[in-house]
Amino acid sequence: MIRVDREDAVALVTVDRQDALNALDLLTLTMLRDELSGLAGNDDVRAVVLTGAGDRAFIAGADIKYMSGLGVEEAMAWGALGHEVGRLLETMPKPTIAAVNGFALGGGCELALACDIRYASSNAKLGQPEVNLGIIPGWGGTQRLARVCGLGVAKELVFTGRTVDADEAHRIGLVNAVHDPVLEKARETAHVLATKSVLALRLVKRLANRALGGDHAANLAAEGEAFGELFSSADAKEGMTAFVEKREPRFTGR
Repeated sequence: MIRVDREDAVALVTVDRQDALNALDLLTLTMLRDELSGLAGNDDVRAVVLTGAGDRAFIAGADIKYMSGLGVEEAMAWGALGHEVGRLLETMPKPTIAAVNGFALGGGCELALACDIRYASSNAKLGQPEVNLGIIPGWGGTQRLARVCGLGVAKELVFTGRTVDADEAHRIGLVNAVHDPVLEKARETAHVLATKSVLALRLVKRLANRALGGDHAANLAAEGEAFGELFSSADAKEGMTAFVEKREPRFTGR
């Protein structure tokens, strides 16, 4: 149900439930959580791409048939599991890229939002249609959508439950680019990122995640401190030496 393929330092994570448009049931979501947790701690992996099997869906959402039988406590546990997967994508110390190849609705849109970069195929459809079921987004959609697209856009999409096509998603900033084939674009970017200093990417991801929350002055101070500390690293010395010597840097992560 979850495939993980390695391409050098890039891990390609594929949700494969094509008969259900890659919708997430309990087993699939648990497997996704476990695979992402392992990749987060794997120093040999420098970038992660998340996608769905086939060309119809990224992740069509949570499995509605499964959710329809949940009680309150079960629903809260289900929401917590989805939040854990989103947190892993958002905070693991390496870049995460969503290759949105079709439907990314509800939980699928939320997991794409948790990734650092989102690319969409021209046939992609994204949205938070939970209101049409009498519920609300439960895996971070009310928060991350506002951070990515702005509060007004987020409210309109969540309140109405409407979906947007790839072009509108790009226009409102929900995806970084529209590209066919989308997986090719995601893999290309992932391989570029895998050549960068893992120390620098880890720090810049942590700092960027603070940008829309917390105290602005404190965030700037944290950036300044991290900037200075990196000068003690071998990667910083190699990067600047390589620039002076007009050659490509060879980063070691130290």
